Amino acid sequence: MTLAVVTLAAGKGSRMKSDLPKVLHKLAGKPMLAHVLHSAAQLPQARLHVVIGHGAEAVKEQITGFPVSWALQAEQKGTGHAVAMAIPEVATDATVLVLYGDVPLIRTDTLQKLLDETHDGHALALLTVELADPTGYGRIVRDDAGNIQAIVEHKDASAEQHKIREVNTGILAVSARLLNEWLPKLSANNAQGEYYLTDIIAMAVDNGVAVRAIHPHDEHEVQGVNDRLQLAALERVYQRGLADELMRAGVSLADPARIDVRGSLKVGSDVVIDVGCVFEGEVVLEDGVHIGPYCVIKNSRIGTGTEVEAYSHLDAAVTADACHIGPYARLRPGADLHTGAKVGNFCEVKKSVIGTGSKVNHLTYIGDASIGRNANIGAGTITCNYDGVNKFKTEIGDEAFIGSNSSLVAPVSIGAGATVAAGSVVTKDVGAAELAVARGKQRNVEGWQRPQKKS
Repeated sequence: MTLAVVTLAAGKGSRMKSDLPKVLHKLAGKPMLAHVLHSAAQLPQARLHVVIGHGAEAVKEQITGFPVSWALQAEQKGTGHAVAMAIPEVATDATVLVLYGDVPLIRTDTLQKLLDETHDGHALALLTVELADPTGYGRIVRDDAGNIQAIVEHKDASAEQHKIREVNTGILAVSARLLNEWLPKLSANNAQGEYYLTDIIAMAVDNGVAVRAIHPHDEHEVQGVNDRLQLAALERVYQRGLADELMRAGVSLADPARIDVRGSLKVGSDVVIDVGCVFEGEVVLEDGVHIGPYCVIKNSRIGTGTEVEAYSHLDAAVTADACHIGPYARLRPGADLHTGAKVGNFCEVKKSVIGTGSKVNHLTYIGDASIGRNANIGAGTITCNYDGVNKFKTEIGDEAFIGSNSSLVAPVSIGAGATVAAGSVVTKDVGAAELAVARGKQRNVEGWQRPQKKS
């Protein structure tokens, strides 16, 4: 039997106060809908169906990497109507799992437990949860024996039913055969004037189909997002879960409430992360790495024993072991630091190799360059790599010394052991062990009168 996962993602989300479709608002750096599809895609033999409506083209453009069959709900007439839009593409012998694009923390193992309750194809399985404040949720109505009889939406519930704390999450699993029988029978005769999918529960009871319920690990797993306050709350729940995993793996976090992981963070042993750090994309921190406060690290690999000081930004950078970065350093794509290299405060490195033991300490830009071993790049040095149209390369040899405030106009080569005098503008190659002095001759003017402020 195949599995059809139908995710409802057609709503506008007016309470988000945004032109962006609700399911595209991001949690941990990726759209809420992508979180849902990621959990669903891990289920065996799952075929993904997504019902879209408001901002349909934007949703299709931004949700990539999943083999999705799209269904359009041109008018939002309720959850039952939405599922009906997807059903024509669902195999008649499939089990249908209904999910929601604004419930981003749902877990794969919870969904598998739900599916296990429908293994015989003759039962309907619901995911329910008990809430201290169930306001706004559909109530689970049971008989005296505890059997589920129906789901009553909050606006249609009686005063007595409002006291029920067990509520419907909307997530359910049932055979496509039964859905094909029940969906055409749904009525919009209710307070909302919509076709409620939850009305199939009463139909199941009338038809003698068993209705079974399971509960999630915690209520956060099934919480939906209707506004930015709820999205922010779930962001912190998600991030705290990741922080707990990191600490169990041996990472020291200065404050687990102040870390954001927006992708994948792999760590070695004895890693230390200070407050306010953001990790995006695929990041690897090897053994003994120390990350100072308020760093942003994206798609980078940081070698063993490397220290990244406060307020440094790394994007698609790679460091070998025992490097020192920052504070206030910026490593852009293609920055490649070899063992023991140092990039200090207010330095920017782009598409360049910093050789073993070399130092780029202060207020420097290194772009499209290759620096050898044990070179020293003085404060204020610039590799002038761009002529307004094309990029050119700078080569700096082993143990070269570049004096402060020098400009190296590429393409240019500085030989091994060469020295460039401070303040030089170098436009020609410098040979090994040579001294290059390329600056205007100093002239001192006696009797110089400073300008005076006019009265």
